[in-house]
Amino acid sequence: MRPAEPPIGLALTQAARAVSRAFDNALAEAGGSLPVWLVLLALTSTRSASQRDLAQAVGIREATLTHHLNAMESAGLLTRRRDPANRRVHLVELTDDGKAAFIRLRSAAAAFDRRSREGIGEQELAVLRDLLTSLASNVGTGG
Repeated sequence: MRPAEPPIGLALTQAARAVSRAFDNALAEAGGSLPVWLVLLALTSTRSASQRDLAQAVGIREATLTHHLNAMESAGLLTRRRDPANRRVHLVELTDDGKAAFIRLRSAAAAFDRRSREGIGEQELAVLRDLLTSLASNVGTGG
């Protein structure tokens, strides 16, 4: 027996993939990617961060973060140095080029956000946020 409508999980997954691909494309057009944007965003709110703290803030494993940091350091977006208080810890800091990349990607993210909100009122967005929180809570992942 076929359902009258697709399961909500399928509709949500398809919408999330479409939005995610479009956001990735918007960041790529501005010379970045989602991992780069998340690292730049995290480092903009603090002068420097340990790789462990940065991985936690970005929500990825340290080994995965190291791969992204290597590329970003090669591109001149950040520097890594040993923490003088604990030589086993690497501190990550933005360079001037990293700060410029952040501004460029922030503009791309803001433009994408405006485009994605077109035709949707603030009250509808509030309802959407509540519904997404409820869906996540219902499947046990929290909000």
